[in-house]
Amino acid sequence: MSTERLTAKRKAEILNSVKERYRAVASDPTGHFCYPVGRESAVGLGYEPEWLNAVPAEVVDRFVGVGNPFSVRRPVKGQSVLDVGCGSGLDAFVAAALVGADGRSVGVDMAPEMLEWPKRAVAAGTLGNIEFREGSVEELPFEDESFDLVISNGVLNLVPDKDAAFQEMHRVLRPGGSFAAADLLVVASIPADVLTDVDAWST
Repeated sequence: MSTERLTAKRKAEILNSVKERYRAVASDPTGHFCYPVGRESAVGLGYEPEWLNAVPAEVVDRFVGVGNPFSVRRPVKGQSVLDVGCGSGLDAFVAAALVGADGRSVGVDMAPEMLEWPKRAVAAGTLGNIEFREGSVEELPFEDESFDLVISNGVLNLVPDKDAAFQEMHRVLRPGGSFAAADLLVVASIPADVLTDVDAWST
């Protein structure tokens, strides 16, 4: 949705609405969206079965992405990947497997309730090349030029300040790095009542 002329108060309202939505999704991912979620969604979007089988079920079940960023750019062994708005962490786990032990996969999300699931999985597993942090795509908690690839799945449409988000993703990419996103796009006019509905940002 458009971020034109949003006041600081309005941005805060939008972020709070998004956080509330994903707190609910962390508890139960069903019934919040008009599209499939979980394994059904991932399979339909072209995620390879071996990827999904290697990820803890509770992570896969909470997948609410809208596309498959790996169909745009697949990381290679040894690369460093950042998943912005990682949610339950499915894409970060897939990236960790693809980059191997010499690579690095990091997921960042502003909803701590969503991060509980991948953090539990990391603590219980044997992967040493993956981590999850709380943070905002508008203010990423990483040094400049830290990653070879930044991915995003159904997240940028939720961000009030898209200019800041793109600047931050560019900042943390190394020279020659790549950005791969799957997201929702507006292809028609948005009705006025939707534009004024803060909850519309998170559905």
